[in-house]
Amino acid sequence: MITSGLIGISINNANTKHTMLKFEFKNPTKIKFGKGQIESLSKEIPANAKVLMLYGGGSIKTNGIYEQIKNALKDFQVVEFGGIPANPEYAVLMQALEIIKKENITYLLAVGGGSVIDGTKFLSAAALYTGNNPWELLAKRIDKGMPFGTVLTLPATGSEMNSGAVITRSETKEKLAMGGPGLFPEFSILDPTVVQSIPQKQLANGITDAFTHVLEQYMTYPTEAFLQDRFSESILQTLIEIAPRIMKDPSDYAAASNFMWCCTMALNGLIKNGVPTDWATHMIGHELTASFGIDHARTLAIITPNLYNYKFDAKKEKLAQYADRVWGIKDGSIDEKAHAAIKKTELFFHSLGIKTKLSEYTNDYKGTAESIAKRFTDRGWMGLGERRDIKPSDVEKIVTMSY
Repeated sequence: MITSGLIGISINNANTKHTMLKFEFKNPTKIKFGKGQIESLSKEIPANAKVLMLYGGGSIKTNGIYEQIKNALKDFQVVEFGGIPANPEYAVLMQALEIIKKENITYLLAVGGGSVIDGTKFLSAAALYTGNNPWELLAKRIDKGMPFGTVLTLPATGSEMNSGAVITRSETKEKLAMGGPGLFPEFSILDPTVVQSIPQKQLANGITDAFTHVLEQYMTYPTEAFLQDRFSESILQTLIEIAPRIMKDPSDYAAASNFMWCCTMALNGLIKNGVPTDWATHMIGHELTASFGIDHARTLAIITPNLYNYKFDAKKEKLAQYADRVWGIKDGSIDEKAHAAIKKTELFFHSLGIKTKLSEYTNDYKGTAESIAKRFTDRGWMGLGERRDIKPSDVEKIVTMSY
């Protein structure tokens, strides 16, 4: 299985005492947070840089962000590349790579959400790659890449402050992770005012994405990592608290600020330290996106409750803790509280307008569970989850439960 240093698996032997695990933590990304920070963009890029500005479908040209960035970079040589899709597509990124080489680009600037930033990370690595097949980079640890920064326009993935990326290749129906210490952004600008122009669907996706990122690093088994648990629980509580406000009024600056910072903190590497992490939901969810084009966050909402039900006995202690501390469920046995927590999580997704069954997204789901299990077997992904005990046969059952 490919890991990025952020999306990885930590294991404790089931017979040992579950205490905090050893870890190293370094995050070099500089964050510039708050209204008006885009104006300071020119101070973060080397004066002699030739910049490739990368963005998505062009919404930045209607919400004022494009103009702010162009003004900030008026003294730089800037080449533009737009059209990076919602799941960064390998074929599109290869077109951008040609421009990097042809134009002798020295600095990359991602303006967008996780997809644009992930695509830029791939290009950062590919720009220095000397082989013949850049797709191979998704199986390598990237220790050095072309320098880049980001202007975040869509809070969700935390890609603005981590070293991981996920790239899609529609030709082969693959969606794979990559990463390494060479793929941290040098800086990221987080201006919460950009949230006011985000469509409702994308706001719901962002909340769901951040929420499940935290769950992947939290919903395993107790380890006496008290501070780490409370970091995670505080992010979950904050997302629950601000979700109705941000969905009702994206121009609510206080809600937007908390939403944006939660998304960053959910996956900047902090809360994973010293604890086991899961990520099976993500690995399975990626396959649903690759097969059906379902939004990443929505695939997570499809898989999460069913994976927890399937792995109930292994996760029920942490589920019960989550029920108590995050949802305020004080009464009942461990099993009762754990079941209630799963239901609360699914209802939270529903409150955002997110459906949690694969059959609600496609009628063409027959055979999906079997095909995903086969892909995992073919890749040698024989054990997912915090204990690496979710085998392809288990994946097949979890996906079937998700129909």
